[in-house]
Formats: sequence, structure tokens, C-alpha cells
Amino acid sequence: MFNDFFNLIFPKLCCACSNSLLKNEVTICTGCILSLPKTNFHLDAENIVNKVFWGRVQIEMATSFYLFSKKSRVQSLLHNLKYKGNKEVGAVVGALLGNELKDAIYFQGIDVVVPVPLHKRKLKKRGYNQSEWIAKGVAESMDISINTETLIRKKDSQTQTKKKRYKRWENVAEIFGVLNNHLDGKSVLLIDDVVTTGATIEACSQVLINQGCKVFVATIAYA
Repeated sequence: MFNDFFNLIFPKLCCACSNSLLKNEVTICTGCILSLPKTNFHLDAENIVNKVFWGRVQIEMATSFYLFSKKSRVQSLLHNLKYKGNKEVGAVVGALLGNELKDAIYFQGIDVVVPVPLHKRKLKKRGYNQSEWIAKGVAESMDISINTETLIRKKDSQTQTKKKRYKRWENVAEIFGVLNNHLDGKSVLLIDDVVTTGATIEACSQVLINQGCKVFVATIAYA
């Protein structure tokens, strides 16, 4: 009863559209779950995200769940996840993404889910890694283990948002590494929040490929 009164005064809002959530809804309203712009890239080996990496790094398959546009509900989701401390957005959307991937022909045989890591300085400042929360949702819905210990960010890179493509690649090319051999030879699903130029994912993937991994990629959005 107290919770009902509290929710009446301080209603829980959808992190995509900001409308009040119904009693059985969590983080994202049913309307947004059904209407957010899904790409279905996971069904097409020649999708635009996969093509981002052609000729750059030997990724098995890459996809993004939603199309990103400015001032959209997808942008609102990512903003809530990355800057407003709403970690649950990652877990909920990750679970939705995992449900799409678990039966997809191009994402079979995956052993482990790995989030793109944050540097410990940025992790301390933000308090959590948004990609790790997405990976948790994906791993749970796909019933696959998650590894957050092996792939590390060795250097704290500058923000990538306003850099041109080559400068982004130059900035991340040597900042990732591995701490142990726990991923050696595994089929890895690499998770990040958004892909733009693909520079960060390319750098992470190459490190994993150097360990004998097969790398698959999934992000929440493609910008």
C-alpha cells in the first residue's frame, strides 16, 4: 500500500518515452518495447554494422539492436543508461537483445559474453560500466556465462565523440589488453552500448582474435 502511494506521488517513468510505467512494467514501457526502431540486423550477414568491420578486423558477425537518431527514445534510453545512473536500462535492453540473438543463425556457438571495458579511473567516476550491465542482460537471456575480468582497458583514452575516424582509431589502437588466458580459443560475444565508427570495438576484437578467439559483436544502437 505504501509503495502504491509512493508511486502515485513519485511515479516511475519509462526511460525511453518518460510516460508513467504501469504496475507490471519495469524500466521501459510495453509500448516502447514494441515500437522502438529495431534493425533486425542480426538476420542479415550483409547488414551495415557488419560491413563497418569488413577489411578492418575478422569479426564473425556484428549487429545493433536499435537505430539511433538524435532526440529519439533510443537516445533517451542510452542517456539514462550512461549518464543518469539507470543501470537497469542496460540489463532490461540487454535481455531483449539476447532474446533476439539466442535463436539467430549467425550467433550460434557462442561461449561467453564480454563487455567492452572501462578504464578503472572512468569506472570509479561513473560507478559502473554500462556495457557490463547490457552484457549481464544478454548473458542471462542467452543462458551463457559472462567474463568481465580478462579483457581490460590499459589506458584511459580521451572521449571519442568529437574525433574523426582515424583519430578515434589512433586513440584506442593500443589501450586494450588481457589479464589471463580464460578467453583463449573461445567464441566471444563482445557487447557495447553504441557503434559509430567501430574503432573501439575493432581494437577490442583484435586483442581477442590475437588470443585465438572468434568474435561476434552486438550493441544496443547504431549511430
